[in-house]
Amino acid sequence: MLRIRRAEEAVAQMVEAGEALCPCHLYIGQEAIATGVCASLRPLDTVWGGHRSHGHYLAKGGSLEAMFAEILGKSTGCSGGRGGSMHLVAPEQGILGTVPIVAGTVPLAAGAAMAYKMRRDPHVAVAFFGDGTLEEGHVHEAMNLAALYRLPVIFICENNLYSSHLHWTERRVADNLDRAGDFHSIPSARVDGNDVEAVFHASSTAIDRARSGQGPSFLECRTFRWRGHVGASTDIDVGVQRRGELTEWLAKDPVARVEARLRALGLHEFDDLEIQSEIETALARARAAPLPSAGRLLHHVFAEASCAS
Repeated sequence: MLRIRRAEEAVAQMVEAGEALCPCHLYIGQEAIATGVCASLRPLDTVWGGHRSHGHYLAKGGSLEAMFAEILGKSTGCSGGRGGSMHLVAPEQGILGTVPIVAGTVPLAAGAAMAYKMRRDPHVAVAFFGDGTLEEGHVHEAMNLAALYRLPVIFICENNLYSSHLHWTERRVADNLDRAGDFHSIPSARVDGNDVEAVFHASSTAIDRARSGQGPSFLECRTFRWRGHVGASTDIDVGVQRRGELTEWLAKDPVARVEARLRALGLHEFDDLEIQSEIETALARARAAPLPSAGRLLHHVFAEASCAS
């Protein structure tokens, strides 16, 4: 969790300095969700993230250097410098591509789960998405399909109360996203998304259930992002001041809560110098990496016939 926090703070500094020019949606404040869920996954399980997925990428084992390089548009980036912050790829870690299109992750995760079931692979797919995603029709179509065929997929709703700058009360009649799976007969629950242990236990149960052939689960993880919808500004969403909840949620800092629990258990040494050193080294290498050559412009755009040597 601390590694994600420090990495995101480094990205925020690059955004503020004008060094990172692509849109960056920061995960600060939500670290417990990605960490708790991914701690229960195996290497060949896949995660499907959206526009705010630095945390998912790092929690699943993605390369810090490759992520920084991608954000800087370098050829050594995880997507070759072609995608930026919102298009992160690490197939060897079960990250087949994050998708900035709202709700785009959900049918992809269901499709992956369908493939696992057809192949009889013992893998699980996890879709991470925000609360605004539940307002998209194909989310419910994917959930219905997953329930009907008992697909090994977990739907993780990271409810940070805002869809861009709109509070949930401006978009919904009732605070009932924890019941989103009920209509599709999918077990659903609300979890404290700032409590990494609660997320871990709830997601472990769901993942074990999926892996044993019992089908999908839906978890609403209640949390709050400290920064705006996009960029590094604190509590500002696309130029709109939020409702002042940040002070309340700072007291629920998921990283500080874990530190407090560890201290209560007798652990008193918390040194993140190793993490800071890793970040500095990764940043230095990413900054020194070359930009993509112009000759690669049309790569991955058109089908390329292999040439016999």
